Amino acid sequence: MVDSQYWWLIAFPAFFALGWLAARIDIKHVLSETRSLPAAYFKGLNYLLNGETNRAVEVYVEVARHHVETVELQFTLGHLFRRRGELERAIRMHQKLLARPELNVAQRQQAQFELAQDFMAAGLFDRAEAILTELQHTDYARQARTELLGVYQQEKAWRKAIEIAQQLRDDSHTYQHEIAQFHCELAEQAIARSQPDDARVELEAALTANRQCARARSLQGEMAIQAGEAAIAIECWLAIETQDPHYLALIARPLLAAYDGMNRAEEGTRLMVRLLSQYPDLDVLDLTYERLMTQKGMDDAYAFVRERLRSHPTMPGLRRVLETHLLVAPDDQKADLEIIVKLLNEATREQSMYYCSHCGFKARQYFWHCPACTEWETFAPVRGQRSRNPQ
Repeated sequence: MVDSQYWWLIAFPAFFALGWLAARIDIKHVLSETRSLPAAYFKGLNYLLNGETNRAVEVYVEVARHHVETVELQFTLGHLFRRRGELERAIRMHQKLLARPELNVAQRQQAQFELAQDFMAAGLFDRAEAILTELQHTDYARQARTELLGVYQQEKAWRKAIEIAQQLRDDSHTYQHEIAQFHCELAEQAIARSQPDDARVELEAALTANRQCARARSLQGEMAIQAGEAAIAIECWLAIETQDPHYLALIARPLLAAYDGMNRAEEGTRLMVRLLSQYPDLDVLDLTYERLMTQKGMDDAYAFVRERLRSHPTMPGLRRVLETHLLVAPDDQKADLEIIVKLLNEATREQSMYYCSHCGFKARQYFWHCPACTEWETFAPVRGQRSRNPQ
C-alpha cells in the first residue's frame, strides 16, 4: 500500500512534465511554421479580412511567384481567381498544382475538386463531369456528387440527376422534391415527343417520390385535357387541394375552362368562391371577380369584393373594390378615384410578382425551378409572398 502511494507521488510530476514538454514542442512547431510563411502572406490575409479582394490577389500572386512551395497558398489563390471570375487563371493554377509530383493524395484530390469547380463555372460541364465522376470513389465523394447533381441539371440529364440525388439522400436532406421535379421534367419531355404513356409513368414516379408534388397533378390534368377527358382533368386538378390548395391558383384558369367546356360554368365559379372563403390567401381573387362580372353582373361582383375586403383586408382587394366602384361612381368623383386607383396600382406592383424564398429573385411568371439560384419549389404559388419553401 505504501509503495503504491509513493508510485503516484513520483508519476504525477512525471506526467505533468511530459505534458509541458509536448505543449512546448507544439508551440515551437507552430512558431516555426509561422516564421516559414512570408510576411506578405499576412499582409494579403489582412486585405482579405478587410474585404479588399483585389489587393489581396495582387499580394498573393507576388508571393506565389517567389514561393512556389506554398501549396495551400496556391489553393487560396486559385479560389480567389474563381471568385473574381478569372476562370482561365484559376484553371491554370489548379492544373499546375495537379502537375506537381510531390502532392499527397489529399492535396491531389483537393486540386481535382477545385479544377472541377473551375470547369463548372466556365460552363465546361463535360470536363467537370469527368473529374467529379472520378472523385466519387474518394474522400470527396459527397461533394463530388453534389456538384455532379448541378452538372446534370445544367445538361438536363434528368435520369443521371435522379440517380445522383438518390445517392445523396440522407436524414438531413431527402431530395424528394428534387427527384419528383426531375421526373416531371422527363414527363414534359415525353409529352413533347407525343409519348403519353411514358409521361404517365414519369408522373406516377414523381408522386411516388413526393406525394405532395402539385406539378405532377397539374401535368396529369393537362394530359387529360389534351386527350379530351375534361372530367378526369378536373379530378386531377382538384386533387391538388389535398396537397397544397394554394397551388390551385396556378391551374385555376384551365380548371374553369374545363368546367365551362362541360356546361358547368356556374359550378366552377362557386368552387372559386368556396376556395377563397376556405383559403383566404389563394391567388384567385381577380379571376373570381371576372367570372362573377360575366355571369352575375356588376352588383354581385361588387358585393363579393366588398365582403372579401371586410373578411380579408388586403391592398389588392382594396384596389379591386375601388376599380369596381369607379365604374358606377358619379362623374365628379371619378377623377379623384382614378388617382387613388393609380396610386394603389403602383403601391401593389410588387405584390403582383412571384418571389423565390431562397434568393429573392422575382418574376411575373411562376417557376418550379428558380432561374437565379437553381433551387426547386422555392417560389410561393401566391404572388407577393416570399416565405413558402417546402424544402
